[in-house]
Amino acid sequence: MPHRSVAEITDLADRVLAKAGVPAEHAALQRDLLLDAEMRGIASHGLLRLPRLVERIANGVCDPLTKGVQDWTAPGVLKVDGRQGLGPVVAQAALDALAERAATQGVAIAAIANAQHIGMLGFYADRVAEAGKTLIAFSTSEALVHPWGGRRAMIGTNPIAIGMPTGDGIFMMDTATSVISMGEVHDHANRGASLPPGLVLDAEGNPTTDATRGRDGAIAPFGGAKGYALGLAFELLLTALAGSAIGRDVKGTLDSTMPANKADLFILIDTELAPVSAFLELLRAEAPAEGFDGVRIPGERGRALKQKAMDEGLTIADTVWQRLLDLAR
Repeated sequence: MPHRSVAEITDLADRVLAKAGVPAEHAALQRDLLLDAEMRGIASHGLLRLPRLVERIANGVCDPLTKGVQDWTAPGVLKVDGRQGLGPVVAQAALDALAERAATQGVAIAAIANAQHIGMLGFYADRVAEAGKTLIAFSTSEALVHPWGGRRAMIGTNPIAIGMPTGDGIFMMDTATSVISMGEVHDHANRGASLPPGLVLDAEGNPTTDATRGRDGAIAPFGGAKGYALGLAFELLLTALAGSAIGRDVKGTLDSTMPANKADLFILIDTELAPVSAFLELLRAEAPAEGFDGVRIPGERGRALKQKAMDEGLTIADTVWQRLLDLAR
């Protein structure tokens, strides 16, 4: 996998999206989302998702032109029908509306249904925090995670991200309620790499380290019963608020032919926060445990990797790069 500059990757992604009929403004947002994940070392949410997105546009189950339809059902509650629009385009339009409303009343929420995969939630949390506001973001997915004590995928990976200003910077955390994402399983399969034990079950419900077999099986919830409880709670809440599909009825993030029917939820808070940066410095100053080089704050490693990628470039899996070249032609 040769090193490639961010400019080279950006140019190829733009050509792929233009060839697929995506308007330049929408393409830039979609590309920024995928590239941000790549630069932060999260290839599972990066460019490997672009070929499937192009297939979805070609198959008529993704509309690259729409920003969705918004409806304020209460002064601080925005209901969004994504109308199968590109995930980051629908999501950013909702965030823009929330920012305007929260500026006058302190907080506003958006429940989104029927948008394409909105990608790494930390992308939005970072942006909102950089603007001096706070964002709590959630999303559901296709049933990929087995319930605690079960053997079959029944609920989504159902991530949460929080971004907020700290006084002298920002804090951002982004984590799924599964032990890994299905994108990571696909990334390992693309690279021919094995998974560590205990992460996935195969289609028959048996433990496996074979990423190819894991793609057809189920991912474990993180932290056992606690991760399962959080993931289930998020799925119930988002489904009820957005009016979306639930469980094994959710489609459209891992296939190329079904309309997307999962849910997303944003809570945007626009109020002055007390500074918390001094406490973060106390954490960083803690003596590390054996085997660690220091105490890290969530999100900082990703920001460092992003800066390094911008300076030095990064590697893209050969299979993904060749597929993008083919699509650009």
